[in-house]
Amino acid sequence: MHGTPHIVSDVMTQTVISVGRQASFKELVRLMRDWRVSALPVVEGEGRVVGVVSEADLLHKEEVRDGDPDRYAQLHGTTDLTKAGALTAEQLMTSPALTTRTDATLAQAARTMARSKVKRLPVVDELGLLQGVVSRADLLRVFLRGDEEIAEEVRREVVSHLFPPPGSVLRVDVREGVVTLVGRILDTALVPVAARLVRAVEGVVDVQFELTSGRPEEPSGAGRP
Repeated sequence: MHGTPHIVSDVMTQTVISVGRQASFKELVRLMRDWRVSALPVVEGEGRVVGVVSEADLLHKEEVRDGDPDRYAQLHGTTDLTKAGALTAEQLMTSPALTTRTDATLAQAARTMARSKVKRLPVVDELGLLQGVVSRADLLRVFLRGDEEIAEEVRREVVSHLFPPPGSVLRVDVREGVVTLVGRILDTALVPVAARLVRAVEGVVDVQFELTSGRPEEPSGAGRP
């Protein structure tokens, strides 16, 4: 990575099934079952994403079908009731679609998912055309980076800039994604900065410090005439 954060296009699934506005209810159910997905992008034209149909959108029909009058009363006059009677993707979909860009960072995509409580997002380019789909599992791939790969990036991107030798002498240990900086530094005020930068390295689970402060000891006899 050489210090460059992963972006969504690095981890997204490029083979993605989508539907048009007129896709039928049963077609949507079949596609979700066959492709083992919980949502389908709805596209038009050359692939511009106009909405998303999820399993939750489809389940409204089942809720009304059981004939529960109380539940029907709760749905009456609401979007849920409209979706319960829907027959096509256009009637079922949530629009405008919640999407992420191909060049978004994984952190940005994760925040969008967390805030909107969704499991996957259609990925679009600058024109809004569908390029793929990214899921929660895709975003977690960065935590599979090897410990030595993480350690090398921390040495190169953080330690070499904040704590250069000979004033500071640090060792970077990484185990199961937990980074520990061990050694001596001149300026302890830089520790919070180092913590923030290390946590920004992809794959880092946590950061710990085992540090002492002060200038390096002079060799015996140094400075004597």
